[in-house]
Amino acid sequence: MTIGQKAPDFTLFNTDKEAVTLSDELKNGPVLLLFFPAAFTGVCTTELNTVSNDLDAYAPARVFGVSTDTLFTLGEFSKANAFNVDLLSDHSADVAAQFDSKYDGNFGPMKYDRIAKRSAFLIDTEGVVRYAEVLENPGNMPDLDAIQSAIASL
Repeated sequence: MTIGQKAPDFTLFNTDKEAVTLSDELKNGPVLLLFFPAAFTGVCTTELNTVSNDLDAYAPARVFGVSTDTLFTLGEFSKANAFNVDLLSDHSADVAAQFDSKYDGNFGPMKYDRIAKRSAFLIDTEGVVRYAEVLENPGNMPDLDAIQSAIASL
């Protein structure tokens, strides 16, 4: 998935077990998707806390954290950190794969086939990707300043 491409539509469930459909969300403004590998891990917690605690810096985009963790795990993760962003479960990793943000069976020395790569995608109201960053190293965070600049340029 690169800048200028049309983002694939999808429906995932948030921690309140409500369906969230990308095309519906885009009717209300741009969307920032933050894919992350695993709840309750250091960098994932830092990234989501950083964004959640400064949510106004990402306005008018609606921010969603997307992980292959279960809804129940994400619900506890959100509650423990008092996140101000919705977390979506992509437990099958189908959406991560559509965004080219899925590890291909390897996550460091471990072998998994359903782990999302840390990545960020800003999607405008027409469904076009305006910012795309996929990180191979899960220990790195997306460039949050660049994301905020991309949002400001919409």
